[in-house]
Amino acid sequence: MQSGNEMLEHLVQKSAVDEDFRQALLADPNATISEELGITIPESMTIKVHESDMQTIHLALPPDPHITEEQLEAVSAGLCCCW
Repeated sequence: MQSGNEMLEHLVQKSAVDEDFRQALLADPNATISEELGITIPESMTIKVHESDMQTIHLALPPDPHITEEQLEAVSAGLCCCW
């Protein structure tokens, strides 16, 4: 099983060389990531993909440290790399 960082690296690298994949990732991240990585993403999880440019910086803050049981299960299953 890949770690969250390995999955993220794969997605970023593929999006840099495959324009169709990049557009699919922007249009429907949950379905695209699920299909690409062969994982099931819970319907309750929303994934947002942002495309950077030279004028915009995206800052991703860590989640609130008070996570729910459902979130904890997703982390332990390797479905989220954020906690």
